[in-house]
Amino acid sequence: MTETPPPDEAPGPGASPHEPGSSGPAAEPGAGAFAEGMAAAARRAGFSSAAEGEPISGRALLAAMGGIRGLVEAVLPGLVFLITYTFTRQLLPEYSLLVSLVVPVLIGVVFIGLRRVSRQTVTPAVGGLVALVFSAVLALFTGRAEDFFLPGFWTNGLYGGALLISAVVGWPLIGLAVGFLMGDGIDWRADPSKRRVLTILTLCWAGLFALRLAVQLPLYYSGNVEWLGAVKLLMGIPLYAPLLVISWLMVRTVYRAAGDNAERRPE
Repeated sequence: MTETPPPDEAPGPGASPHEPGSSGPAAEPGAGAFAEGMAAAARRAGFSSAAEGEPISGRALLAAMGGIRGLVEAVLPGLVFLITYTFTRQLLPEYSLLVSLVVPVLIGVVFIGLRRVSRQTVTPAVGGLVALVFSAVLALFTGRAEDFFLPGFWTNGLYGGALLISAVVGWPLIGLAVGFLMGDGIDWRADPSKRRVLTILTLCWAGLFALRLAVQLPLYYSGNVEWLGAVKLLMGIPLYAPLLVISWLMVRTVYRAAGDNAERRPE
C-alpha cells in the first residue's frame, strides 16, 4: 500500500486517557504510543477521510493515495523497469538487466531531489529508494530479472499473513487502526456491527495481498518478467483504490449507524 500521511504532529485518538474510547489499554504506560501508531497507520492507509466525514470523491481518493506525486513515485519505477527491460533485452542482451535496474534507482534519486527542492518531506522517497536499491542488488546478485520483484512478494505475504491471523484470533488489524483513529480505542469489539464490519474489511485486505501472490507467483516461477511487471502494475493502484473506497463507505456507515443509535438511546 503507497500514500502520503498527514502531518505527524496532528494529534491522534488515544493520545489522552481521558478521550472517549481510550480507556483500558490506551491509558496504560506505552499504550498511548501504540494507539497513535495504529491511528497513524489508518491515516496512511487513507482512512482519515472516513474519520473526518470527507465525501467520497476523486480528489479525496487521490489525496489518500498521496496525490499525483505519490502515484508517480509508486508507479513510475516499476513501469520504467518494465519498459527498459523489454526493449534492451532485444537490443542489448548483455547489459539488459544492469540498465533495467539502474534506471529505476536513478529515478528514485530524482524523486528525493525534487522533494528537497520543493521542501517536502523526503521520507517516502527515501523509503522507495531503499526498496529499489535492495531489489536491484538482489536481482544483480542472482542474475535473474524476475528477482527484482521478490521483495514485493515478501511484503505481500507478510501483510496478508498478519491481517489474516489478526482476524482469525479476533483482533483484526483494520479494527485496531480504525478504532484508534476514530477515537473508539478497542471499544468497537463490544459492538457486534462494528466488529463484524472491521473483521470483514481485514479479511478483504488480506485477500488483496493473497490474490496478488496467487496471480504473480506463477509468472515469477515461469520467468515471464514482462507479464510479471505488467500484472504487478495492474494489481497495484487499480485494486487498492476500489478497496479503499469500499472500506471508507463501510467504516463510515457502521460508525454513523452506531452514532445514530447512541443518540436515540434514552439517558
